[in-house]
Amino acid sequence: MQVSEITRPIVYAGPCVAESLEILEAVAAPLTKLSKELDFDFTFKASFDKANRTAVDSYRGPGLEQAMKWFDVIKKKYSVPVLTDIHESYQAKACADVVDVLQIPAFLCRQTDLLVAACQTGRMVNIKKGQMVSPNAMLNAVEKAKSACSAKGLPLRVALTERGASFGYGNLVVDMRSFPIMAEAGVPVIFDITHSTQLPAGADGGKTSGGDRRFAPVLARSATATGYVSGYFLEVHPDPMRAKSDKAVQLSITQAETLLRQMIPLWRQSKAFSAQDKIYCD
Repeated sequence: MQVSEITRPIVYAGPCVAESLEILEAVAAPLTKLSKELDFDFTFKASFDKANRTAVDSYRGPGLEQAMKWFDVIKKKYSVPVLTDIHESYQAKACADVVDVLQIPAFLCRQTDLLVAACQTGRMVNIKKGQMVSPNAMLNAVEKAKSACSAKGLPLRVALTERGASFGYGNLVVDMRSFPIMAEAGVPVIFDITHSTQLPAGADGGKTSGGDRRFAPVLARSATATGYVSGYFLEVHPDPMRAKSDKAVQLSITQAETLLRQMIPLWRQSKAFSAQDKIYCD
């Protein structure tokens, strides 16, 4: 997918982790309806396994086999594509049989074998920028993807996602310069609204990640105003404070709808900004 092909904002949204089919449907139904009303490209997202949880006893998910059954229901019932993340190369093919977008987690964005396996399925691949990785370094991830696709005669179908950079211990900041830098790769750049408000290992004495969702709209507006954002990633849960993962940063359905109603029109207004920035390059 080329940036020039994008005429509507991309929205990856859904619960952090698949907890039950009922919760998945509770989020998929209203967001599918909203996508038609606001005219954005909606992809439902959820993880089948949160392999990078802070504590050993934290809920990880239902596992690959059960989650794929639930994702298949969501795809067919709501006619929406589905995204999930993979952590090991062997999971790429198994997930690609059901889901439409494979996501490379932030901590694994430099794992070459994982990137290659995901890209060579022919599915869209969303690569999250690691908290410890510079935006310039993500151009290398795209080059790895290009090489993997070329080896199989496949078109490049990749997006890069910004989710903040580590700032000291247990804090993240979003450097707005990362958007035009990553956009140099010529692929869509997505802003992860909710993970950017996370405070890694910042709750329960370091056993879980905390966060502050009140900054979600501030960061989302700022990122959109750069003119380089092709879409958004956000975690949405029917009852965030009872979520089994990322309860401090997930948005309620009402919060997500309110934010998207603001962001989609702003995205369309900001779309021309990046082209005007070329006059400052000399």
